Amino acid sequence: MEPSTEHDEYSAIAEFYDFVLPYRNRQDVAFFMEMAKQSTGPVLEIGCGTGRVLIPTARAGIDIVGLDVSGSMLSICREKLGHEPDEVQSRVRLVQADMRQFDLGRHFKLATMPFRPFQHLTEVEDQLACLASIHRHLSDRGRFVLDLFNPDLSRLTDDIRPTAWEEEPEFTMPDGRKVTRRIRIVSRDLLHQTQDIEILHRVEYSDGRVERVPQNFRLRHFFRYEVEHLLARSGFEIEDIYSDYDKSPYGSRHPGELIFVARKKEN
Repeated sequence: MEPSTEHDEYSAIAEFYDFVLPYRNRQDVAFFMEMAKQSTGPVLEIGCGTGRVLIPTARAGIDIVGLDVSGSMLSICREKLGHEPDEVQSRVRLVQADMRQFDLGRHFKLATMPFRPFQHLTEVEDQLACLASIHRHLSDRGRFVLDLFNPDLSRLTDDIRPTAWEEEPEFTMPDGRKVTRRIRIVSRDLLHQTQDIEILHRVEYSDGRVERVPQNFRLRHFFRYEVEHLLARSGFEIEDIYSDYDKSPYGSRHPGELIFVARKKEN
């Protein structure tokens, strides 16, 4: 494992992130804000990106540190924070670091990973390193919320060939550019539980010029008991497992989400 912040896979597409409709309409912000309020802070958010969850949390009066490996995503977050009142800005610290290995020199009552950044860790060594770093930064009996998608076995096994493009609704950038995202699964590796994803942004300018901006990445999917073992091995005990952000019990929806609330074990 060689943690690095040099490669930024979001550099070409970070500016579009806050305008993508499925991201704008996610129902998780209220859930994470409630968890933050219950903790009373401070909160560590890993994979904070452009501040989609972080900024509303700071507005709610909670001190929060946002960590992300992408400098371009953090730049947008800083720009957005610049439009917030001073008291909101004072509650936020942003850190560019690799989630597998970081040292912030402080402890937190709550650590969160909204919207599945953990699934970018495809190797067990990296997963354990990330969980160990989080564990070190939690206060005694501090809590950790891990947000994953719950694998749909029927979709995983239906067809392992490249899937057709799925096109999302067009959105318009503040400068008038019209953007359409298309997504497809390029390949699946059922043995290693990974999928190679390709996202293509079609950007149309006011003068008719069209630019295509690709993004490619690999995601690991996790199953419930696999994650339970990873958490136990890393010094956590599980309090709750939810299938949605309304705290529906795991298994009550299919496939639903896979949301773990775990607590740091006492020494």
